[in-house]
Amino acid sequence: QLRASGDRLISRPGYLGVHFDVCGRANYGVDVHIPGRFSVYNALAAIAVCLHFNVSEDDVRKGLDTVRAKGRVEPVKVPGNYTLLIDYAHNAISMENILTTLREYHPNRLICMFGAGGNRPRARRFDMGEISGKLADLSVITADNSRYENVMDIIADIKTGIDRTDGKYVIIPDRRQAIKYCIEHAQDGDIIVLAGKGHEDYQEINGVKYHLDEREVIADVIAGRL
Repeated sequence: QLRASGDRLISRPGYLGVHFDVCGRANYGVDVHIPGRFSVYNALAAIAVCLHFNVSEDDVRKGLDTVRAKGRVEPVKVPGNYTLLIDYAHNAISMENILTTLREYHPNRLICMFGAGGNRPRARRFDMGEISGKLADLSVITADNSRYENVMDIIADIKTGIDRTDGKYVIIPDRRQAIKYCIEHAQDGDIIVLAGKGHEDYQEINGVKYHLDEREVIADVIAGRL
């Protein structure tokens, strides 16, 4: 039998993770560098498989210490006392999951920057807007992959969803400028999630994929190039 106990969320500027103690067939503490209590279950399942194949405790610890997923609640280093994350959440379910998870870390403010894909069901946009309006302290509405749709039409649909709530929001159609806004208006203790692009390094507009890597945009903002 294998179980987890004493799990606790770990939070400091630029870092969100979780610690728990493995109990039963193995007994030791584990740190996972992916936020959320779901990481405990994922890690415990991985540990169970490792035990089956007689992987040493030291190797299990080393393995868990290296677990990262590009574009999945991916932290990006910034000079301020806040946490900036990139995540692939691009529909209502995934947005609700990540915002609920981040809420558990009790941020000063939870800021969600997001857009919605063009040539996709409009209802998705309403739902995303409503979820962010309910769970985030501030929503920054911007462009995603608009494809063959007008960006402002997509944003209007998102706004319709947010207007069902009393959530605060700003509209900044240019995604680079929206990222800049988030960084320049960050406060100590904030958690900011840039949702939608994740691992992608492009933005599709009118059928053309233009290069856009949010990590590069963040670096440009910090360096004063944007």
